[in-house]
Order: sequence, then C-alpha cells, then structure tokens
Amino acid sequence: MAAQVHEFTLEMTCEGCSGAAQRVLGKLGDKVSKVDIDLPTKKVVVTSVLSAEELTETLKKTGKEVTYIGSKKA
Repeated sequence: MAAQVHEFTLEMTCEGCSGAAQRVLGKLGDKVSKVDIDLPTKKVVVTSVLSAEELTETLKKTGKEVTYIGSKKA
C-alpha cells in the first residue's frame, strides 16, 4: 500500500506536547516516513502506510485531544 499524507489537529500547547507526538509516531518505525508538526497551528501532518484510524489511536497515546482533518496526495 502506498504511503498517504494524513493531517490531524492535536491539542498541543508547548514543545513538550509536540515532542510527545514525535515520540509516539517515532515508535512506529518505517511505517511512518515523515512527520511535520506545526505547534502554532496545532497541526500534525504524517506520511504513512498506516490508516487514519491507526494514526489517530497512536496520537491519542500523547493524552491530547486528536482530530483527524483528512488525507492529501503524497
């Protein structure tokens, strides 16, 4: 399956929050090829072969509120 770009809103307020998101996504290894975190807009863009549901569940491990915005072409 080809990698897709998924966009999420994550209730991040500080560098620690964005670091937590980076850590939980990093544990997915080669299933995630790219992570872009924009703290001011609270956006997380993930390029991955995983489904939006799997990525949402992973991001929920940060303890923050996660909203799936949608996918874009990789």
